[in-house]
Amino acid sequence: MILDTSDRSIAIAAAMLQAGRLVAMPTETVYGLAADASNADAVSRVFAAKGRPTNHPLIVHLPATAKLTQWASHVPDAADHLARAFWPGPLTMVLPRHASVLTAVTGGLGTVALRVPAHPAAQRLLHAFGGGLAAPSANRFGRVSPTTALAVDSELAGAVDAIIDGGPCEVGLESTIIAFVDGEATIVRPGAISPEALARVLGTRPRTAASSSVRAPGTLASHYAPATPLVLCSPDELARRAAFLVARGARVGVLSLERIEAPGVSVALDAGGDMGVLAHWLFSWLRLADKEDLDVLVVAMPPEEGIGLAIADRLRRAAHG
Repeated sequence: MILDTSDRSIAIAAAMLQAGRLVAMPTETVYGLAADASNADAVSRVFAAKGRPTNHPLIVHLPATAKLTQWASHVPDAADHLARAFWPGPLTMVLPRHASVLTAVTGGLGTVALRVPAHPAAQRLLHAFGGGLAAPSANRFGRVSPTTALAVDSELAGAVDAIIDGGPCEVGLESTIIAFVDGEATIVRPGAISPEALARVLGTRPRTAASSSVRAPGTLASHYAPATPLVLCSPDELARRAAFLVARGARVGVLSLERIEAPGVSVALDAGGDMGVLAHWLFSWLRLADKEDLDVLVVAMPPEEGIGLAIADRLRRAAHG
């Protein structure tokens, strides 16, 4: 069932969630597969629909008026400052879990990942529902996250009870995840909120965790992966790499921040030099590579600054192996 964002549709979706069913909802980052975070059966349906390992924690999405102490047993001062600065918005914080939080949501960990999304339809749904929603990205585990309702439908048709079509996601990449390791703010997964923006609130630049040191959503070495193999290179190498593969009869696509001439390729994608555009379209373009039945997608890595840090992170995970 595809729903619009009218009051009636939001009420229908909230009732479905209260009944333990699954609803895909838009956020400013990507579409999430939402379930009642306090209903163990509903949470288990999320894992089943995604084919997600049950020891992989979920992010709980909260309404803007939620009290963190209902979900976290302790909120460091730094976390409170970040919440005031960036919520609602694309920031997830990993905090010690309240005893009432289901271990199924936390992957058996003593922490819980929390976020207040900024998308107006998500906020209206959360308020109508009246609680927290466990909502990982609405795709099969390890695959490319969906940024449109159509992408959700093609990925999870038959496994989700309703999809709220809130249009394309504004950011297009998952949230920045911050954990507090030994009391220090630590970036577990880069996202739209940059280390520089976090530093302005914290007074110091947060550390970056090694990928294996903190278990959190979306931090596996292989993730966000299309079926099409990716070759990552510098912008200076892109044309040469593409020409090499074209000469061997491969159906080749190229993806870059700036426009780069690559004769003979089947699909050429560029963001016109705009990093925000690249982030917004990245997952849609990875899906397009599959739809176009490319043999390989050659990708010029962007500068790793600002949201480019998150784009590079997703590309490395997509190309892993």
